[in-house]
Amino acid sequence: MTAQPLSGEESKVCAAIERRAERMLADLRRYVEIPTGHNHSAGLDEQRGLVVERLAALGAGAESVPGEAKPDWLLGAGEGPIPPTVVCRSGAARRGEGPRVLLASHLDTVFAPPPGGKFLSLSVAPGGATAVGPGVVDMKGGIVIALSALEALAEAGIEIPWTYVFNSDEETGSYHSERALRAEARRHDIGLATEPALPGGGIAIERLGSGQFMLEARGSSAHVGRDFEKGVSAVTALARAIVRCAEIADPGAGRLVNIGPISSNDATNVVPDLAKAWGNVRFPTREVCDDIARRIDALATAEHAMPGLIVRRSFNRAAKPLTPGTQRLAEEARGAAESLGLSLPFLKTGGVCDGNILQEEGLPTIDTLGARGGGLHTHQEWIELPSLVERARLLAVLLLRLRGWRPPDRR
Repeated sequence: MTAQPLSGEESKVCAAIERRAERMLADLRRYVEIPTGHNHSAGLDEQRGLVVERLAALGAGAESVPGEAKPDWLLGAGEGPIPPTVVCRSGAARRGEGPRVLLASHLDTVFAPPPGGKFLSLSVAPGGATAVGPGVVDMKGGIVIALSALEALAEAGIEIPWTYVFNSDEETGSYHSERALRAEARRHDIGLATEPALPGGGIAIERLGSGQFMLEARGSSAHVGRDFEKGVSAVTALARAIVRCAEIADPGAGRLVNIGPISSNDATNVVPDLAKAWGNVRFPTREVCDDIARRIDALATAEHAMPGLIVRRSFNRAAKPLTPGTQRLAEEARGAAESLGLSLPFLKTGGVCDGNILQEEGLPTIDTLGARGGGLHTHQEWIELPSLVERARLLAVLLLRLRGWRPPDRR
């Protein structure tokens, strides 16, 4: 099939993005150098302020939505203040024009801020084709792409009713921002997130779901040498439960169960009376999710059993199957890519993101419109620098073509 040629309007916007190439690299460098990992409030506040300032220059209003507390048993719960979610709305969005587009990006990364980390800045490879840095592709590059696309559209005098939501806890499950994300999903017709592109520049059209759980074993402590037989080891009880959890997994069916980390007391000459393990699950459907939940819940013992086992869990990111609405949206994105001389493979992934949450609320969502790169969550995280301009052009053309979108029935 012959690709639809770019219109004059689309070509004008793409040219404006190409002129921004140097600024995009400068923005990326600045953003990468802001530490936004591990709920580092100062860095998150700085990054949040910068994006709000950029969008305010386009006439967008900003609303700061207070975050919700996460369950107290989750790793990292209670560490630092709860970050807000900021929601920026264009003038056309505030006037209620349509179709209503929801853009989503997360400000946080997985990298600890100074002094705990050494991976702190952008390093461009010789030749300038790639660069390495903390969060460079997941997803500071995606933020640069979206801001540049919106600025180019505004420069061309084109108004689109977009809302842009920035949360600060996607890497830890979006517990603080989940309510805000769901509320915005219900208000919009189209969801577009700037998670990194999949290999080959592809977009994810299906994702597994994800959940967190904790196993807490209780026993009775005793001196190992004098009263070993009087003790009841919580570690042994936990180990048995972990083995049973491992038996739930079936990777070939997309049923994943992982345990780690594990904690207990730090003395070897005491029978441990408390041991905990945290885990993560992945699942392809609601039915598999419910089955995993049932089997993990079944590990719990009666209240006063000795040893005893308590199960706590939160499966807050549903699987993201391919829906008719998302299929239509992905085809629109592919058409825009082909008009730009690009391919856009459709892929599946076991990773999860805020797109899972948005689509669970009935919002057709594609969530891998960010930069190409790899090494996510490692000290080798890298970005293909030409993809900044390439993906900004793709996003801008897609936004232009979505002006005629007719939302599917969300019932």
